[in-house]
Amino acid sequence: MQFTEEQFKEGQVLLFDKPLNWTSFQLVNKVRWLIRKAYKIKKIKVGHAGTLDPLATGLLIICTGKFTKRIEEFMGQEKEYTGTIVLGATTPSYDLETEIDATFPTEHLHEELIQHATAQFTGNIQQKPPVFSALKKEGKRLYEFARAGEAVEIPSREVQISEFEITCIALPEVHFRVRCSKGTYIRSLAHDFGKALESGGHLSALRRTKIGDFDVANAISLENFETALKQAEA
Repeated sequence: MQFTEEQFKEGQVLLFDKPLNWTSFQLVNKVRWLIRKAYKIKKIKVGHAGTLDPLATGLLIICTGKFTKRIEEFMGQEKEYTGTIVLGATTPSYDLETEIDATFPTEHLHEELIQHATAQFTGNIQQKPPVFSALKKEGKRLYEFARAGEAVEIPSREVQISEFEITCIALPEVHFRVRCSKGTYIRSLAHDFGKALESGGHLSALRRTKIGDFDVANAISLENFETALKQAEA
């Protein structure tokens, strides 16, 4: 992968495999810094098309230069995720960012029940975003209310889930693949799925595999991108 300074400024669509424990913002900042350093330029536009939580990995589209104008277009495309839901326990953040706050029985669970429950989460559904999210209410991020221990009412919103496939069951873990619209929170899906099974549930792993026609199989690691830019510097 080789680009010139002018190509980055004119605009590129870069596919990255976001590493675990990185925010999307951190990755954008790192990419911007690497480009500026490699070509000794003071300013270049860099942005991403759709946030991934720090505990998620996978496809992050990063646009440079004039292609940052296409970010909204990419964000609106259908996304695919794979991941793992742990049944029998809930957390306030609906994932592993926070500690388990309640446990539930799982003895009643079996494959047919789990598979059958996916039906109520396909099509156009109402979903509440997690309180531990960056959405704003009254000028504050929802996670600010959550971390301060303040109760906040979050309205439901309609999202579309075109596919919800259970790929493996190894209780208490359930592995899945989901195709969904912009604005869908997989953490909320995990929480609601556990609730529907009367067992509670939270997300323990998440990976974004596709955005529209873009596939994580074609993505580059940050390390390989850095190596490519060092070659450009030489």
